[in-house]
Amino acid sequence: MTSPRNCASAIACGGLAIAIATVTPSFAQEDPAAFYAGKQVRIVVGIGVGSGYDLTARLVARHIGKHIPGKPDVIVNNQPGAGSITMSNALYASGPRDGTVIGAPFNGMPTVPLLQPDQSRFDPTKLGWVGSANRPVQATYVWHAAPIKSMADILSREFVVGSQAPGSSQHDYPAAANVLFGAKFKVINGYEATPKIHLAMERGEVMGAGATSWSTVKALTGDWRKDGKITVISQWGFRKHPDLMDVPTWSDLATTDIQKQAMKLLLARLEFGIPYFTPPEVPPARLTALRRAFDETMKDQAFLGEAEKMKLEVDPMSGEDVQKLVAEVAATPPEVAKLVRDAIAVK
Repeated sequence: MTSPRNCASAIACGGLAIAIATVTPSFAQEDPAAFYAGKQVRIVVGIGVGSGYDLTARLVARHIGKHIPGKPDVIVNNQPGAGSITMSNALYASGPRDGTVIGAPFNGMPTVPLLQPDQSRFDPTKLGWVGSANRPVQATYVWHAAPIKSMADILSREFVVGSQAPGSSQHDYPAAANVLFGAKFKVINGYEATPKIHLAMERGEVMGAGATSWSTVKALTGDWRKDGKITVISQWGFRKHPDLMDVPTWSDLATTDIQKQAMKLLLARLEFGIPYFTPPEVPPARLTALRRAFDETMKDQAFLGEAEKMKLEVDPMSGEDVQKLVAEVAATPPEVAKLVRDAIAVK
């Protein structure tokens, strides 16, 4: 109890009590540990079960909860559709915006407003980017029974490849190569996930894949390359993958300024890698808590050990760095965006 000795007047004491009563609930609301304790966090994957994005999200879910203040349970749901645009539109519009849901989209999702403006209902600069688990190099590979054996073949004869949807690198990169370099990819969309494309390769429905994360290929197929079941024709990225140092890149074909600028926009999504975001307006303290939990997960030895067993590569980027890159990509010159947009448009 406050005595007259500790309080100048009853009015002052009353004011102090009111102030404490007002501030304390507000503090509790903003304290991430108090908020997350006893709650469930959902990671919503915008791609089908079994894809590299799905496998990575489930791995993250198994470990990130112990690093989030309050240690909530973390579960994974899948909401595939339109190259993860369906999921991204839904979370942007409906949330919830309290930090209990995290989106796991295709790496191309932040470029959708530039390249597929008629389908996007979200502004990627207003999302809260939590981080990225990997910055993958994409591979162009072909089934051993197909007649394609080199990049020169792709420039001279039809190469039928499987894809999940426009907006994914599996569609957009081959489509862009057709326009920028005169390649002859024929892209078949509609496969739910990369394992479905691999089954289609084995059945002879398609010849290969135009652009799939090399780490995903290894995780899903094991020793297919060593066993001679697939040939890696080329790769997409700002840098070569250590496994593929003898394999040419599509960027090698870019000689004009327009080709180089277009390739920069296309390849920027690879730096987004395997990204995670929250809907807009998540309280800053909770977004920061999720970002730091993600950073700690990427260094967690149990997480890294499991990733190695699953053959999933980990090359993380912080949420703050992803947020900065998203803003830079959003500022792409309109004429370059239009060139790439026209190149990847479904004909």
